[in-house]
Formats: sequence, structure tokens, C-alpha cells
Amino acid sequence: MTSERKPAGMKFLEQGRSVIKSEIRALTQLLDNLGEDFSKAIELLINTEGKIIVAGMGKSGHIGRKIAATLSSTGNPAHFVHPAEASHGDLGVLAKGDTVLILSNSGETPELAHLISHVKRFSIPTIGVASVSDSTLIKNSTVGIILPNTGEACETGVVPSNSTTMLLALGDALAITLMKSKNFSVDSFREFHPGGKLGARLTKVEAIMHSGSEIPLVKMTTPMDETLIKMTKKGFGVAGIVSSDGNLMGIITDGDLRRHMDGLLGHTAGDVMTPNPITISPDSLAEEALALMNEKGVTCLFVVNQKSNSKVVGILHIHDCLRLGVV
Repeated sequence: MTSERKPAGMKFLEQGRSVIKSEIRALTQLLDNLGEDFSKAIELLINTEGKIIVAGMGKSGHIGRKIAATLSSTGNPAHFVHPAEASHGDLGVLAKGDTVLILSNSGETPELAHLISHVKRFSIPTIGVASVSDSTLIKNSTVGIILPNTGEACETGVVPSNSTTMLLALGDALAITLMKSKNFSVDSFREFHPGGKLGARLTKVEAIMHSGSEIPLVKMTTPMDETLIKMTKKGFGVAGIVSSDGNLMGIITDGDLRRHMDGLLGHTAGDVMTPNPITISPDSLAEEALALMNEKGVTCLFVVNQKSNSKVVGILHIHDCLRLGVV
């Protein structure tokens, strides 16, 4: 009697899930073993007056580049230095006031020798990350963070997988903890991410709103014929009704026009308007504005300064958000 063979697709799925389960177990062990040395590493990084230099060979180096990029984007100047290149001149990037973060699963990577010797000679604080507590790297580090020796996710144990996943998570933990300790805000983050979709999401309403003479505003007593001319000229399809001191009292949309079609030109803007319109503040994010417009089913928002009794300072159209790249 022959055993029933599993379809190839099912076998592949099981293998893929096995890898992910192995990495989850590795992350759980990292979580359980994270201790005092992590806190010491954060204190070193907080007190770094210069740059954070990240180094690692092979796959650890690839993770190191990502960690350096994350640190830089969260307000901590960081550079990745390739250990082999460091031996041929790149050691010159290290200076007094810097802190070095060195990544090596074994802690015995030969290419790290010159870098370790250099930081020891010039007393540059070093955070070593390895899975062997008595390795050369850990022994020569100011602070040593020991990764759990979980093996790798492959049966042969030679493909960096569990080890690099833990390194990546540890790097994120260091960067985000450091960011929070320095009260790095959304405004600060936006300064380092002006481009792409992330920059668009973090753009404030005041940066893309229409202001001044572009805003379609009329008074409560403005006749509807004048109001219609103002709506047509400004091109937003709406008009804001303001009090004598510029506070927003209501809004007129196409819907309001249809509801008052009978004898429309005999009315004033105050007669036709819908009171208490949806508004947004100038310091709100563009993505918040777009979400609000989608939620309420509107295409325009008047921008008001809540600190000055809802004084109108601008108008934002949904197309302004879409042109920016907010989705």
C-alpha cells in the first residue's frame, strides 16, 4: 500500500510557513532575552555627540545599511561603513564623539579586526551585537547585546534567516526607542521625508490650501446672484458665508442651490446656506483632510483657525490632496 503524496503546492506552502514560524520563534526568544544591555546601548546612543557608525559584513551588512538609514531618518545622523573598505581608508570617517554599532552573528568576522582595533585605540564607544557572548566582538565592545543562538530557518543552518530577522528587529527597537527618548515628532519626521508618498502624507493642510483672494467668501446678506457669480469665478463649486469679522457661519453647495431653486435669486446667502459646515485646521495633515472628505462625502473643506473663533484662512479641494500624492 503506497502513501498518498501531497500536491507540490501544499508542500511549498508548508515549507514557507515553517520558515516564518522559525523566525517568529527566534523573535520571541529575542524578546524574552532583551535586557539591561539594551538599555545601556540606548544610553550610549542618546549621549552620542557625533555620528552613529554602523558596520557589518555580508547579510549583517545589508541589515546594517537599513538600520543606519532608519536612524538617520529619525533625527540621528548615521552612516554605514563597510568593514573591508574601512581597512582601506574609510576608518577616517570615525571621529571623537561618534558611537559605533557593529553587527556580526558569530562575532568573529575577520574583516572586523581592523575596525575593532581602531575603535579600541581611540576609545570610541562601541555597541557589539552577536550571538556568541565570549566572541572577539563582544569582548571588545563597550556594550554587548547577545542575540539568542536559535540557528537558522533552513535545515542546513547556513542561510542567514533567523539571525538577520533578529538583527532587523533589534535595529528597529534601537532606532524607535531612541526616537521616543528624544521626543522626535511627526513634524520632525516630515523634515527628513519631504518626497514620495510618505512626504505627501505628512504634509500639512496649510502647505497646499488656497488662501487670500482665492477663497470664495460672501456675507450673510449677500444677494444670491452675487453669490453665484462668486462661486463660478472661484471654481470650487461652493461658497463660504462669513460674519463681519470673518468667522465661518455656513456653506453653500450645489445641493443647497437645488433645495432653494424656487425663487433662488430672491434670497440672500444667509437664507440658502447650510450652517456649521465641516472644517479642518491648517495644522492638520493632508491625509487627515482627505480621510475626512471621503468620510463625509464632500470635495471641499474650509480651513479655519480654531484659535480665532473659526476665522477662515483657506479652502482645500480633494484634487489638491490627490495632486500631492495623498491616497
